[in-house]
This record gives sequence, structure tokens and C-alpha cells, in this order.
Amino acid sequence: MGIEFRGVRKEYPDGTVAVDGVDLVVPSRRTVVLLGSSGSGKTTLLRMVNRMVDPTAGSVLIDDQDVREQDAVALRRRIGYVMQQAGLLPHVRVIDNIATVPLLNGVPRGEARGRARELMETVGLDAKLAQRYPSQLSGGQQQRVGVARALAADPNILLMDEPFGAVDPIVRRELQQELLRLQSELGKTILFVTHDVDEAFLLGDEVVILATGGRIAQRGTPEQILSDPADAFVADFVGLAGGERSFTLRERPGGGTVVVDGAGRVQGVLRQETTAP
Repeated sequence: MGIEFRGVRKEYPDGTVAVDGVDLVVPSRRTVVLLGSSGSGKTTLLRMVNRMVDPTAGSVLIDDQDVREQDAVALRRRIGYVMQQAGLLPHVRVIDNIATVPLLNGVPRGEARGRARELMETVGLDAKLAQRYPSQLSGGQQQRVGVARALAADPNILLMDEPFGAVDPIVRRELQQELLRLQSELGKTILFVTHDVDEAFLLGDEVVILATGGRIAQRGTPEQILSDPADAFVADFVGLAGGERSFTLRERPGGGTVVVDGAGRVQGVLRQETTAP
């Protein structure tokens, strides 16, 4: 299922414009990342897809059908949604947190729990955690439960609103790699929101950079944006203006080569690729 935004605008009663005239297509089975700072409208756009926010003007379509023509509750139950704090039910065990949407859709409890156990394995959760409560899990485990719950009804569309923003850097990298693996296996249509440039370039087939006020500053693959930024705002936002993404090689006195950014900071070590005989 593909998503399309047609001339979307959101203006609140106090006159604040969150999104202004956005035209955007999220192709089926691809990951599109909305990248921007606070106030750029990225979360507003994402929540228009499952009607948590309705546009003031324009329309949002899923497979050419306007979402406002659909029942909001039914729509949300067939779209996966992962948020920053996981949003788990605190007094419900992991197994039933994951099974929530199938149970609401009338799936028998045994079948829903069986699907939940399968998804725990899919997202890398130990089966022993099934009977624990969210408070007994680490932040990374809670986020994996959140991803499993979003996948439980086998949705074609997955909305992810800064899902890894509240965990430490090591866990964040693990979850990012897990999402890449899952997407390669499942092929969902993913709309992902982040303010982290590195995360956007890692996960996105396409990245949409939003300026303040919900205007699209540039969209394209990470390579296209880095090689040809649309303007000074984009260049500065992704780190090109300050030399953060302009790299050179420097030979070390003791041997070996390091990668250095435009400010002279070492960013990594260059290693020669070895091939098996």
C-alpha cells in the first residue's frame, strides 16, 4: 500500500501553521523518512495517515482512497504505529500487549497469543519475557515489544514516530539494524520520523527534509541529498556547511590511515578490505 499527501495543510485555531502545502508520495514497500527539527511538522504529517490529526486542507490517501472516508478506529487497527516511549499497557503482560490489536479485531485469544510469540522471535525478544510486565523490561526491550505489537495485525503500513529516541546509543544502533533486517524480510510501507540525520540516512530509501512550518526543503535518496543539497538550509542541516560530512584521509605517524572531517576531527579508521583466497 502506498501513501500520498496531496496539498496537505494543517492550521490550528490559534493561527499556527504546522504543515503547509505538502505534496508527497510514499511508495509501497519502501521506507521514507521525515527529517526535521522541532516545529517542522513531521509528526503532524505522520499522524494524518491514521487520522490522529486531520488536515485543514488537502487530502491523505492510501491506495488512492482518502483516509477521511474511512472509520478512524478501523483505519488505526490496520496500520502499525510505534512511538518513542513504546506506549505499552503497563498492567498487561508482554504477550497480551503484543496481541492487543488482533484481540480487538476478534482473533481468538489462543491464535493471537501464538502470533505474538512468533513476533517476539521475529523482533529478537527472548520467549521468557512473554509473562513479564513492561516495567520489568529494559528500554530497548520495551521498544521491541512496541514494534512487535505494531506488526501483530500484519499491517501493510508502519508508522514510526522517533521510535528509538529514548534509548541509549548502543541500543539505538541495535534497534536500527533490527529494523533494516525486518524491512528486508517483510517489505512494509514505512513512514519514519526522526530529527537525527545519521538515522535518517541509514534507514531511509528516501529522505524528506522539512523546514520550520512544514515546508519540504528537499527530498531524495541520502546520496542525492549529500551530493547535491537544494540550498544553504539543507547543506547546513545535514552537516555539509560545517565540514562534518566532508572527509579526507590522514596518514598516522605510526602507520595506518584515519578518516578526518572538515574540522580536523578523527571520524574513523581506514582499513584495507581483505578477500578470501
